[in-house]
Amino acid sequence: MNKTDDIYYIEAVRKGNVQAFSFLVEKYQKLVYTLALKLLKKPEEAEEMAQDTFIKAFQKLDSYEGKSKFSTWLYSITYNACISELRKRRIEFKSLDDRQISDQDEQKMHDYYRETRKEDQEKYLNLALAKLPEDDQVLVTLYYYESQSMDEISQITGLTVSNIKVKIHRARKRMYILLHEMLKEEVYSLM
Repeated sequence: MNKTDDIYYIEAVRKGNVQAFSFLVEKYQKLVYTLALKLLKKPEEAEEMAQDTFIKAFQKLDSYEGKSKFSTWLYSITYNACISELRKRRIEFKSLDDRQISDQDEQKMHDYYRETRKEDQEKYLNLALAKLPEDDQVLVTLYYYESQSMDEISQITGLTVSNIKVKIHRARKRMYILLHEMLKEEVYSLM
């Protein structure tokens, strides 16, 4: 067993070497924090959630069966805790699904976006992502930014793969509309 494998450290912790868990914390703290931040929006809340996640993971380490990657199991703990927190807040979002975009507007936006610098493109994508509901942000982040497979996202969220595909499709559509609105305003301000 290689010392870089998660299972090496998991087994060490199970055998009583509590210090071995610090390797797992160091390896995954940024990923857990990023996921929590995408959902909760506030750095201090995300930090607290990340700490809580690692405490729960340590306490439940014996229940980790190794059927999925350790990171997937950890994401699942983070996701479920964040969703529980968000349900307490009961935030409602305005639906963007019903809006229509003309072909001409779509082409203008596409042309403008193609001409923008990479940094600006990332800025607009992040702004659009931030305006999505938290659960959609998580799905988009896990799939596109964290390169998780549909099956892994299903394990993390408890959603079916087909449901995830639909939600990601709708989230991309919402992001497209949001990008259109942002870039349209930008185009008009330049003209």
